[in-house]
Amino acid sequence: MKTVNSLSGGKTSSYIAANYPADYDVFALVRTDDKNCLFPDKKLRQMVEDRIQKPFIGTLEDDVIIHTIFDLEQFIGREITWVSGKTFDEILLKKNGKTFLPSYLRRFCTTEMKLVPMAEWVYKNLDEAPFMRIGFRSNEQERASRMISRKNDNGFIEMKIVVDNKNGRNKWKTINYCAPEFPLISDGVFKDNVEEFWKGKPVRFAWMNNCVGCFHKENALLKKMWVKHPNKLEWFAKKERESINGATWKELVTYDQINQWKPLMELFEEEFNECDSGYCGL
Repeated sequence: MKTVNSLSGGKTSSYIAANYPADYDVFALVRTDDKNCLFPDKKLRQMVEDRIQKPFIGTLEDDVIIHTIFDLEQFIGREITWVSGKTFDEILLKKNGKTFLPSYLRRFCTTEMKLVPMAEWVYKNLDEAPFMRIGFRSNEQERASRMISRKNDNGFIEMKIVVDNKNGRNKWKTINYCAPEFPLISDGVFKDNVEEFWKGKPVRFAWMNNCVGCFHKENALLKKMWVKHPNKLEWFAKKERESINGATWKELVTYDQINQWKPLMELFEEEFNECDSGYCGL
């Protein structure tokens, strides 16, 4: 079986790429069609399009993540495979022109934009499901256990993907997607080990991974994201305004309301950690 490093663009999965060479290193890119979120570097936009063979306007993650993947590729000396499925805009749009939002119970955004594109790549490029290294650290054994519990009787995690689209009709198939492995748990690697490793290395990282407006983020963090990424948080607020039956990303509060808040004190970046990020990149 082949080995695949699942990359999120964060320090932990990048640590795996740097220290556990695999047959393939694969990164799933979250895209948006919103030109207000345009990635500013035209040359890099074209480089991304060349990798994914799809249009690239921008991402709803921190723009730094684009630099991360190109930096990491140079650092590890191996080509990183980019995949990307539907844009965030496309997965939310329904036939009636309304927007259907994901939630804590219906987290289909992660499935559609991260897992499905990687599963489709596995199906098209590998003869069998690979061992896939996942960036859970040694203190995250509960997360690993939840993933392990999803394995079928043959030891694989399954995914349902479109395998044929002839005559405009989708043909679905459930495939063995991967057999997950957790090398950082096996080797006792913690966050401080990862942070120490990247000190002084020529790889740029975003302050926080995953979509900047992810509904898993705490409200105070989302207010800070409004300040850091106003164009992207406006995308999330706009989708709420367009949503079916006035649905919101979070309970009891809208993103427009969060934007109007005036924090009692400045919140510093070290007050937040990856627990606030939604974990979608892994």
